Amino acid sequence: MPNMSLTQVKMPEQPAETRNSNFNEVALGYDEEMAVSEAARCLDCKTRPCVKGCPVYIDIPGFIKLIERRKFEESFALLRDANALPAICGRVCPQETQCEELCVRKIKGEAVAIGKLERFVADWKIRQLSEGGEAGGSPGDSGEKADGGFAKRACAAAKNGKKVAVVGSGPASLTCAGNLAKYGYNVKIFEAFHTAGGVLVYGIPEFRLPKKLVKQEIDMLLADGVEIQYDTVVGKTLDIYDLFADGYEAVFLGTGAGLPSFLGIPGENLCGVYSANEFLTRMNLMKAYLFPESDTPIKRGANVAVFGGGNVALDAARSAKRLGAENVYIVYRRSEKEMPARVEEIHHAREEGIIFQFLTNPKQILGDEKGWVRGIECIRMELGEPDSSGRRRPIPVEGSDYVIDVDTAIVAIGQSPNPIIKNATPELKSASWGGIIADEKTGATSMEGVYAGGDVVTGAATVILAMGAGKDAAAAMHEYLSNKQ
Repeated sequence: MPNMSLTQVKMPEQPAETRNSNFNEVALGYDEEMAVSEAARCLDCKTRPCVKGCPVYIDIPGFIKLIERRKFEESFALLRDANALPAICGRVCPQETQCEELCVRKIKGEAVAIGKLERFVADWKIRQLSEGGEAGGSPGDSGEKADGGFAKRACAAAKNGKKVAVVGSGPASLTCAGNLAKYGYNVKIFEAFHTAGGVLVYGIPEFRLPKKLVKQEIDMLLADGVEIQYDTVVGKTLDIYDLFADGYEAVFLGTGAGLPSFLGIPGENLCGVYSANEFLTRMNLMKAYLFPESDTPIKRGANVAVFGGGNVALDAARSAKRLGAENVYIVYRRSEKEMPARVEEIHHAREEGIIFQFLTNPKQILGDEKGWVRGIECIRMELGEPDSSGRRRPIPVEGSDYVIDVDTAIVAIGQSPNPIIKNATPELKSASWGGIIADEKTGATSMEGVYAGGDVVTGAATVILAMGAGKDAAAAMHEYLSNKQ
C-alpha cells in the first residue's frame, strides 16, 4: 500500500544529552518495518528527477521499490551496481541538496528519505555477509588493514590481464578501483597510510561514520578482486613513471586534499592550536579519543574555538565536545544562512550544546606566558554584497572587538592537495592553487594514461562528488585501454 504521509519516517537517534559524551553513532538506522513504510512513500514517477540529482546515477526508485516489496537482496544488488560504497553514502552524502532536493514528494511535504533507505539496505547486506552479524573487529576498530574478510565473489568479472594502478584509497579511488575491477582489470591501490579509506577514516568522526563499517565496505571491494598496497607514498616511495615501468597501463590519482589552510593571523603557532586535519586525524585514524588505550595523545580543552563553517568545522567541534569540553564555539564570519555545512549536522551540533558565534572573525590568538592559548580576539562582521562564491561578503564592524576565553583553537577553513605527486611528475599540469588539471567528464590529465578525480582536482568537496568523478574516470580509462594498441 502506498504511504501518502507528507513526512518522512523518523530515524531513531541517541538523545543529545547522551551522545555528546560518547563516540557511538548518532543516528541508529531504520528497522525493516520503518524502511518498508518509508519506501512506500516513493511514487515511482516516470520522470525520475531524483536520479538526475545523483552523481553516481543510482536507479533510486528501482532500489526503493524493491525495499517496499521486502526484496532487500535485489535492492542491494541494484544499488551497489551503481554505488561501490552505499553504507557510507547513506550516512554522509548530502542527499538533501541532490537527489532528495528533486524528489516529487517535496512539492507538498518532505522528500522520500533516499539516504536513510540507502543506508538501511546496505547495512542489511553487511549483516548478511558478516559472521554472526559483525565483521571487521570490535565497534570503531579500524586499526587492522582491510583483509578481504568477505569471501571472493563467484560473480567477480573475468580478468582481462591488464594492470591498472590507483593512487590513494579515498572515495574517488575506491569507486574507480571497484568499477575497474568490474571491467576485468587487475587493480592495485597504492595507499600512503597503514589503513585504507582516505578521508573516510581520517576525516569523518566515528559518531557520523563508524570505521568498522568503512572496513566492511572496503572488504567487499577486496572480495571483487581489488588489491591494496599500504605504506606507499607515490611521489616518494615510487612515482608514476615507476608504475608504468612496472607494467601498469593506466593510473588514477585520487589523493584528495589533505593540506590544511591557515588564517595567517598572529598566534597560530601557539601551543593548543590545531589544524582540523591534524585534530581529526589524531581523533579518528589514530584513536586519540581512546587515550591512553591508544598511543596517540590529544589536548582535551575545557573551552574550544573552531574557526570555519563547513562539515569539517562541525566535526571538529562535536569531537571536542565529546572529549569533555565545557564550551565549544563555532566562530564563523558569515551568518548561518551562508554556512556550507549540512543542515542536519548544524541541527545535531546545536542539540549537543555547540555554541555558534556567527558574523564573527578572529583577529589574533592570544597566548599566556608559557606559550599556550588563553583566548581569541575577535571582531564582529556584517554582510555586504555577494562575492565570487555567491555568498554575501563579510565586512568588519569597526570598534566591535572582543575576546573569547579559550584554551584550544582549531582551524577548519579549508584544505588543498598535497604537492608531492605534482612535484615528482613534471608532465602533470596543475592549477595555481595546487589541484591537478583534469577533464571534467573523463578525468584525463595532461599525461597520457593518467587520470585524476575527487578533491585533488576540485578541492575539498563531498564524498559523493568524488565518487562520481571516480566512476566517470573508470569508464574513460576502460575506453582508453580498450582502444589502446
